[in-house]
Amino acid sequence: MGDGSVIPRLGNMKALLGIVAGAGASYGLYKLISGGSFKRNKKSATSESPSVRSNQPSEVTLQPGSLLAKVSGLDVVCPRPTDVASGGIIHQSPGNLEPQHLKMLLSCLQTSNNSSDRCRIMVTLGNAAAFTVNQNLIREFEGIPVIAGFLSDPAAEVRVQTLNALNNLCMNIQNQEQLKVYVPQVLELIEMSPVNSDLQLGALRLLTNLSVTDKHQHLLKESITLLLSLLVVSNEALQVQALRVLVNLSSNPDMMDDIVQAQAPASVVLLFDARTASTVLLRLLTFAGNLQAWRPSAQVADELRRKQDCLFRVMLDESSQLHSRLVQLLSHPDGEIQAQVARILT
Repeated sequence: MGDGSVIPRLGNMKALLGIVAGAGASYGLYKLISGGSFKRNKKSATSESPSVRSNQPSEVTLQPGSLLAKVSGLDVVCPRPTDVASGGIIHQSPGNLEPQHLKMLLSCLQTSNNSSDRCRIMVTLGNAAAFTVNQNLIREFEGIPVIAGFLSDPAAEVRVQTLNALNNLCMNIQNQEQLKVYVPQVLELIEMSPVNSDLQLGALRLLTNLSVTDKHQHLLKESITLLLSLLVVSNEALQVQALRVLVNLSSNPDMMDDIVQAQAPASVVLLFDARTASTVLLRLLTFAGNLQAWRPSAQVADELRRKQDCLFRVMLDESSQLHSRLVQLLSHPDGEIQAQVARILT
């Protein structure tokens, strides 16, 4: 692709691509802390499954047969073949995208000076990255560092779509080897972005996929306090996503030392309440069950009790309010919640 072809193609993208972006207003969270290490104990638990993100565009006019008609704003889970014009490929799957098209999109992304254009290009790349063939091609074209470079884009909507694209790329195990280096930057985005913003949600989705297996979970050992803090200040959607990460981490016995000694808000235990949304409460109980399965020695327990405000004291120590609150949940109207509580108490 010559330099002279970039500008007209980018102009075509500007006219055709659509975006969905959001932002909120609030405040950042405080810095997290790190801890030492105790003797590990084994246990087993379930973890949260990875997820693919797709994006719907705003209303646009697509030229049949164009590159952007193939990939822009598609519902990658359920395309709408009934909407396809005769002989056109407006809703053709992004999985059919040709390699040179991905190269063109990556090139246009780097040359655009307009945040709206960058956002729309990123949406297109994110939709294409929902398919394994494109995940591999983007990695082979050295596109992961290119895309990740926009995590620091000055436009919030570009950062949101960058996180969505990286989330889809993270579904590929080989891609995770490259994506892991961006964990500190993703954690910083969570900490510094407005609470309940799309930036925080997108970052947590990426960390959920990256933490499904235990290979890269150690990279999140210093994020426990941040995740626990989100539980007490966030809305339901963000609470669920933060808990997905915590459930994944607590399913790994090698992570338990860092989890139980992490600083935790005392109000976390207040979430074990019938008024808490069931989607949040179910995952909270799974997290609690993972913690309860951990059995420290008497010496380790005594040492943890001397750590003020650590998660062990908040949720596992004999002085914790958790047991009494779990007993009250035995009468919860949701049968699945009752069953989880019963398993923890027995």
